[in-house]
Amino acid sequence: MTIPQWALLGFAVWTLLVLFGTVGVYRWSRILTGRARISEWQANVPQGSDWYQRAMRAHMNCVENLPVFTAIVVCATAAGADNPLLDLLAGVILVARICQTTVHLSVAQTDSAASVRFAFFFMQSVCMLLMAASVAVTAIGATESEARALGSVCSQGL
Repeated sequence: MTIPQWALLGFAVWTLLVLFGTVGVYRWSRILTGRARISEWQANVPQGSDWYQRAMRAHMNCVENLPVFTAIVVCATAAGADNPLLDLLAGVILVARICQTTVHLSVAQTDSAASVRFAFFFMQSVCMLLMAASVAVTAIGATESEARALGSVCSQGL
């Protein structure tokens, strides 16, 4: 597997760990201790402590960004794009995702905390755009070289 594929796997695992380690623990601790019924949890109704609500948002933010990163890595794989720049960007995305989620979960939400979270989110967004551009350049280059090779074969046959 390529580094971007490993980073994608890490992103997916992180998303699940955030779900099970925060939302799941919070809900099941209340259900199993009789403080809540299993049917009480509703996705569109604010419930629980401030930390629990941040955990829900942190998990949803992972879920919202995972498909975008997945699309870029799938395109990179399809284009045969595998280079040190993609490796670096994929690694930065995963580390920034973990940092963003950790800040979201561990720090009370002040302007400073929100700014730090946004900085990590922005870093991920820029890296994803750079990855997408790199993949597109690789794909265009491959298409042009394939076209030249096909043209060469065709001209030799004539």
